[in-house]
Amino acid sequence: MENNIFELQYAMDTFYFLICGALVMWMAAGFAMLESGLVRAKNTTEILTKNVSLYAVSCIMYLICGYAIMYGGDYFLTGIAGGETLVDDALKASAENGFGGDSVYAGASDFFFQVVFVATAMSIVSGAVAERMKLWAFLVFAVVMTGFIYPMEGNWTWGGGSVFGMYSLGDDFGFSDFAGSGIVHMAGASAALAGVLLLGARKGKYSKDGRVNAIPGANLPLATLGTFILWMGWFGFNGGSVLKLGDIANANSVAMVFLNTNTAAAGGLVTALIVARLLFGKADLTMALNGALAGLVAITAEPSTPSPLTATLIGAAGGALVVFSIIALDKMKLDDPVGAISVHGTVGLWGLLAVPLTNEGASFTGQLVGAATIFVWVFVVSFVVWLVIKAVMGIRVSEEEEYEGTDIGECGLEAYPEFTGTRGSGIG
Repeated sequence: MENNIFELQYAMDTFYFLICGALVMWMAAGFAMLESGLVRAKNTTEILTKNVSLYAVSCIMYLICGYAIMYGGDYFLTGIAGGETLVDDALKASAENGFGGDSVYAGASDFFFQVVFVATAMSIVSGAVAERMKLWAFLVFAVVMTGFIYPMEGNWTWGGGSVFGMYSLGDDFGFSDFAGSGIVHMAGASAALAGVLLLGARKGKYSKDGRVNAIPGANLPLATLGTFILWMGWFGFNGGSVLKLGDIANANSVAMVFLNTNTAAAGGLVTALIVARLLFGKADLTMALNGALAGLVAITAEPSTPSPLTATLIGAAGGALVVFSIIALDKMKLDDPVGAISVHGTVGLWGLLAVPLTNEGASFTGQLVGAATIFVWVFVVSFVVWLVIKAVMGIRVSEEEEYEGTDIGECGLEAYPEFTGTRGSGIG
């Protein structure tokens, strides 16, 4: 009887883990739609190619070495996660310790759930460097980011390792990041910022007199669809981070995480829409979309402990913050076509700092040390990698290719051949 209970709980927990992983994988489609909607038509094919390719690269690199760096073990090279165990031992380990047990079966589901997080971090980079980066330079960076840079900072945080043997973020500082506001989102934004600094702005984005010229996206319905897909996928992102479902306490925790995730996104969207109306005199759809994503990023660091009202306010603060961050980056002439650095970086930091407001186990000092560790590591190493790639093969397309569109120069075909190029307005 006891063994049957273990089996049922194990099956339920594993199934829930895998479904949440599938939801997070669906976020790759959300990023692809959002980014392709916010770039010009002449760059659509290239941005789609980047998104589908980075997902595949992430899966392979995390399989080869990323997971081992982050959590240890050789399961994905030999088929063994620290040694094979009996099924009964695996069931008991799952029932007693969640998916941290020494289990081949838990390892497979954990890998699947973790690898889609890696792809999410890399997707953030894609949007920030859109419309002027070489496709193959981007993919070379994706290999390093997903196989080494992200797994290293992941080992110091979720993996429980020490930072170069000097200190432990969790044990020494009480750093807490439930589902990755810093570990995933701020890390992706840090890598993106390094790339943007070396890459430079798109031609025509900033005038010599200091004016910022808007470059509208080609397909706002597609961008809106992408936001809804991301919103849906975030239930797996945050909800799956509970790790278990098969008992009353964890089931209630999952329900609260879903509720708080949803209401934070709503708070972020409404606040961003209002702030944009006050600043620009219009209801800016792109700011509203980024506001929803900002609310989601903000609550990701701790969606389990706030009340729904507090979660709404945390998301609302993120929604306001992202509008001002996008404006500030433009004034600094940091060209981010989709607002990824603001959404995932600026608001990711806010999400980390909001954790101690509702979680007594975290401190502002610990959150600041953790945020600084993640940012310095990812930014510095990414900057060096981008610099090496720039020296070896270049990272920016030619001025002519940028004018004609990266679809033709990098991919050899247009996304909308009947409406762009020689027949439409995609080249302008």
